[in-house]
Amino acid sequence: MVLEGDVQKLKMIIEEDDKVYQRPLYEAIVFAAKKYKMAGITVTKGIMSYGPNSLINNSKVFTISDNIPIIIELIDRTERINSFSEIATKLIEKANCGAIIYTENVEVILYRSSSK
Repeated sequence: MVLEGDVQKLKMIIEEDDKVYQRPLYEAIVFAAKKYKMAGITVTKGIMSYGPNSLINNSKVFTISDNIPIIIELIDRTERINSFSEIATKLIEKANCGAIIYTENVEVILYRSSSK
């Protein structure tokens, strides 16, 4: 796949313990992206967050909740991002969890596989 120039990034923030179909939601989103042949996806753990419910989630050792934020980022062509965002939205709605989904315009400078 050739991916260069102006594309979009789809970004989602959910919580680590969100589940859909008895599996972590972030994992279900990654496998859906792979099945949909998206250009790439990255999942990272956050350190601290709060959202619409104003509950603070963090990764400190002695906290009541260890439900830390999970950030999911995908980059692909605009039409593919728009299409996949509907799939991700359905998964998040099925999980019945809090989340934010948004897009950003980005410019790809380099996109290639490893030569190893």
